[in-house]
Parts: sequence; structure tokens; C-alpha cells
Amino acid sequence: MARIAVIGAGMGAMAAAARLAVAGHRVAVYERDGTYGGAVRRFERAGFGFDTGPGLLHLPAVYRDLFVKTGREPLESVLELSQVDPAARHVFADGTAVSLPNASRAGVLAALDGALGAGAGERWSDFLGRAREAWDRTRRPLLEEPLWPDWQVLGRDPYPALPKRGLFGRRRPATDGTLAEVARRELKDPRLTALLESYAVAYGFDPRTAPASAAILPYMEQTFGSWYPRGGIRALADALYERCRARKVEFAFGAEVTRIVEADGRAAGVELRDGSCAEADTVVAGIAPDRLTALLKGAEPWGADDVRPAADERRRVPGRFTVALALRGPRPADAAHRTVVHAADPAAELAAVFGAGPGTLCDRPTVTVLRPDDPASRPDDDHEAVTLSAAAAPYGDLAGPSTAGTGAPAATAGPRSGGGEAAVEETAAQAAAADRLIEAAGAAIPGLRERVLWRAVLPPAEGGSVPGPALAGAGGRFLRPANRTRIPGLYAVGGWTHPGGGLAHAGMSGALVAGLIVNGDDWRGSQ
Repeated sequence: MARIAVIGAGMGAMAAAARLAVAGHRVAVYERDGTYGGAVRRFERAGFGFDTGPGLLHLPAVYRDLFVKTGREPLESVLELSQVDPAARHVFADGTAVSLPNASRAGVLAALDGALGAGAGERWSDFLGRAREAWDRTRRPLLEEPLWPDWQVLGRDPYPALPKRGLFGRRRPATDGTLAEVARRELKDPRLTALLESYAVAYGFDPRTAPASAAILPYMEQTFGSWYPRGGIRALADALYERCRARKVEFAFGAEVTRIVEADGRAAGVELRDGSCAEADTVVAGIAPDRLTALLKGAEPWGADDVRPAADERRRVPGRFTVALALRGPRPADAAHRTVVHAADPAAELAAVFGAGPGTLCDRPTVTVLRPDDPASRPDDDHEAVTLSAAAAPYGDLAGPSTAGTGAPAATAGPRSGGGEAAVEETAAQAAAADRLIEAAGAAIPGLRERVLWRAVLPPAEGGSVPGPALAGAGGRFLRPANRTRIPGLYAVGGWTHPGGGLAHAGMSGALVAGLIVNGDDWRGSQ
């Protein structure tokens, strides 16, 4: 039995902890905040509850596998999980609206043809067919296996771009391009372009620079479906925490690690803020690379030939500006769980989110409206809880303090409480931005303003968010550092490392780290 110290209690860290405990190791988790779950947070007030991190689960098979491998109880025995149908309703800038069914390619084709005109659905379906090729080519190396030592081979984009016309009408193969170029070349409709690019922006990618392989993002959602657990996504974090506890994983909250102890050239434990030291045979770090470097007293966790994160990457990853709305009046039975109201000027929005400007929202940004039909989210059936969110730069006058969004619960709350996340007192800029979100969301909820009882603003924390999933192409710029570091006995887990961010990817990261520790560093993944 080895002693394993895990730094952080995010979803990837807990996924690794549960698997390692089942393998017979003694696992202790040290979390500097007052609760678990990482970005999976919940804001609660006056009987209303709001997811402030991810709103839906994609690729639920990742967590089904985790729960099967860590005990006799399957995921659905501890969590009420249901498909969301329609998966999303989209309202475009010209007022056109379309509801896309869940996990039905034929249904999506018919819906797009009916709303956008004949041929729109076929173009989208053909695009998804090519996205599937990219998925099939990269699924194992990007999701199911540790990052290859020769990771440079993943720098070539796997998306099978259409051939283009060259001089004198000759056809020549298209070169690797960006997702925006794919949309312009293949979709030929500004509404389909908005649909595609919204998937990239939701994961923090600029479609103007993201590789064409980002086409796998809508492919994953529309193929494997969108799922919602009763009680919100926070309920998934609760279930994973309870699974860890049942497997004798020890948790220490309010326990900040200040140094990774090394002995004989390998990780040998962690030192805490109170001066105590916890010895360990292996250390798993579920934290951002810059913080990991700080815990190593400036030493680089990865070697010169490894994938290395940019020094300012955290600052460049967009966050979410969120407005929680408590509404009077019942939720209509035919309301869509998720509606995306697209920006009036997509170019202006991309400049605001990804540019070098002041970090404000454009006049009418893309707004995601979440209206779960979940009694756990409202005090009674005469009220409704609605969450509005938009991508926002992690700097400027919309960002909250660096401690905002950490999920530290109130003094009377215990670690199970994800409802202690604090809304901020609105600044003038944040109030104006909240007004813009509410105005745009009126396209999804008629009479919205008149129904508002109160609102709470949850701005993006200054310093950035978790990056999106790893992507092939672009010379490897969108890959994440390997889970195995250059220091023996030290592993990295979670959205900042392979295979990148997102709920499903966090679960995969935990599986990879556990596999490496249990089976050895030459393990190449489950076959």
C-alpha cells in the first residue's frame, strides 16, 4: 500500500483519488478551499439553486465507467441522470430559431432544413461526418492514452478538409486551417457559422485561431448527447466526493499546500501552510501549472522537450460572466432546458472576448440561458431559477477578485455545501453587463424583466478559467502537458494537463493518472 497525497479536490483529482483508493493505496486529498469540485460550483439563495460552472454533462460514459470501476453501485444508483431534449434551442441574430434534438443526427438535419432552409441540414451533417473522421483519428491518443512522448505527431490537424480550387480551376488539397475557415468554406450560412463557433467559444477557444480539429466539439455533444443530473451538476461532484469517502479517501479542507517535498530526486510529500508535512510515496497535483511551479520553488514540472504551457495562459483563457435570476411565475412545460441566443455582431464579440482590449462585453453578446425543470432548483412550482452566462475576458472591469468563485462556503457550512459561492456587489460595469444579458435573454424568455424577483452577479475570477479540451493540429499548441512530470513520483491531473478541460476530460485525466501510478510509467492505456 502506497501513500498518495493529492493536491486539490477538483473533479479530475477526485476521479484519480477514487481509482487509486480502490487499487489499495492510502489516499489523502489536501484542498485549500472549503469544498470540493473545482469549477463545479453552485450558488444558492432563498430556496433557489444555480449551477455556476458547467451546466450539462456530455460523454456520461466517463463517469459511468468511474463508478463501475470504483464500486458495485453504478452512477445511476446514486444520481438521477436524464437526457435533455431538445439538446438546445438556438436563436440567431436575424431572429431565426431552431430546436436541435438530443443525440439524433437525422433529427438535427431535419430541424436545420426546416428552420434555415433546404440544404442547411445536409451541409451540417456532412461537416459532422468529417468531424467524426477527426474524432476517430485522435480519440485514443487524446483521450484514452497518456500523452505520447513524440507528441509532435499530433501537431498535424486530423480534420479532413475539403479540396480547394487552385489556379486555372485545378483542385488541390486544402491546407490545415482554423475552425472559422472551415465554417466559411463548408457551411456557407452565417447562422450555421454562428452555431459552430458557439461550441468553440463555450470551451474558451477563439474560432479564428482554433484548429479545424475543434470540429470534434459539436460532434461529441450531438453524438453522445447532453445530460442533466437532478440537483444540478453539483450533484455529480457530491456523488464523486461520497464515492471517494466510501473508499476511505481522506479529505482535508482549508489545507493549503505550500511546497512539494523532494527526497532522493523524487516527490516525497507535501508541506502545508501550518508548517506540517505529510509524507507520501507519490504526489498527484490537481492544480494549474503556474501554481505547481511555485510549489516546486520555481523548478519546471516538465522538461524542455515536453508540451509546455505558455507563461500567461491562465490570463488568456476566457471565463464566464454569470447572472443568476430568481423569477416569479412557473416554468412553462415546453421551455427548453438550454437556449443559446447568438450575438448580433459575432466579430465584435470575438474581439471583446479574445482581444487585447479592456475586457468588456459587446453590446449584445451570445447568451446561454439555462432553465432546468428541476424542483431542487426552486423553492416551489410558482417560481423558476434561470442562469444566464456569456464568455468574458478574464481581466478588465468585468472580472471579480481572484478569490471570487472559489466556492469557499460560509462559516457555518461544511465541505458538502457547494452553495457558499458568493455573488459580488455589482460594479457599474458588471450591472451594465448583467442588463445586456437579461435584454438578450428576452429572446428566450418573453417578459423576462417583469418576472425578476432578484438577481445575483457572479463574474469571472481575475486570472482566468480552466482551458478547453486538448486538440490536435496547430503544431501542438492546443495540447496539454503530460500527466507524468519530469520529477519521479509527481503526476499532474485535471483540466490544465492532458487531456484538457471539461467535465468528461477531467474524469479521463483521473483515469490516466491512476493507470500510470498503478501500472507504471510505461503504461499505454486500457486496450
